[in-house]
Amino acid sequence: MDERLIEILEDIQPEVDYETCTTLIDDHYLNSLAIISLVAELEEEFDITIPTVEIIPENFNSASAMWEMITRLQDEN
Repeated sequence: MDERLIEILEDIQPEVDYETCTTLIDDHYLNSLAIISLVAELEEEFDITIPTVEIIPENFNSASAMWEMITRLQDEN
């Protein structure tokens, strides 16, 4: 997993253990406003475009799921 991703997540919601948490959306650690900010930061940091169809809980419930989405989108470019 990428250190930059963890830093971005910690800026948005610092009290979460992103290495182990797999319920970021389900347990409301990240709300819709946080997701909007997160999408914008991820797109800028990793030079990707996150289509609306990718903004689903499965892709944002854990840092590892986000990293999988990021690398998949980078590979598609």
